[in-house]
Amino acid sequence: MNSKTTISITEARKRIFDIAEEVQKPNKYYTLTEKGRPKVVLMSAEEFDSLMENLEILSDPKIMANIKKAEEEYKNGECVSWEETKKLLGWDKFPASLVMDKSNRRYGVKSKNRRKK
Repeated sequence: MNSKTTISITEARKRIFDIAEEVQKPNKYYTLTEKGRPKVVLMSAEEFDSLMENLEILSDPKIMANIKKAEEEYKNGECVSWEETKKLLGWDKFPASLVMDKSNRRYGVKSKNRRKK
């Protein structure tokens, strides 16, 4: 479900920092109007990148043909379960493990100002 808010550009100018924070929430965006007509949409950079990636995929005939083929194969039962896949790859011999998506959190070593001796 998208959470769309429509406000004037003048109002957005007054609230730009709050709006920039609000659009960081998933599916939250603003439509900014000029003289009552939609002029621009403001969304998070992450949402924009995701949208552009989806458009790129949808406009690539080769990728779409592969997706369509995979959907047909799945519908016809031409697929392998996760348990069967683990056996085929030899992963069933290893202890259970968790697979997760990479988080947005960045890790690194904090540098300290050290005096040279």
